[in-house]
Amino acid sequence: QVQLIESGGGLVQAGTSLKLTCRGSGLFLGNYHMGWFRQAPGKEREFIGGMNRSGGRPVYADSVKGRSTISRSNTKNAVYLEMSSLKPEDTAVYYCAASTSAGPRNRPTDYTTWGQGTQVTVSS
Repeated sequence: QVQLIESGGGLVQAGTSLKLTCRGSGLFLGNYHMGWFRQAPGKEREFIGGMNRSGGRPVYADSVKGRSTISRSNTKNAVYLEMSSLKPEDTAVYYCAASTSAGPRNRPTDYTTWGQGTQVTVSS
């Protein structure tokens, strides 16, 4: 069974940091372009950032640029999202997703495999 499994979410205080992990099960993440998205209640799913399957510099949305880092470990078959200086507006369900699509890959429709999501709640 092909799955992406996110972990690391929870309730955190504003100004702190957290690290989310996305692990692949039944698929090797090194073969995919990987993306992170989030969705707050009543809002559309928002692209946070992504990394090509070949590695290289990740791209980030303006909303998280400068306080987020995406990395990957092929040996652990995992992708990571680290966020610092968290704000209450970062509260959302965070998803990782896998893509083989060419192009910018900043839309949910560019991704074919999704995790179940992990809730991040930032208290003020």
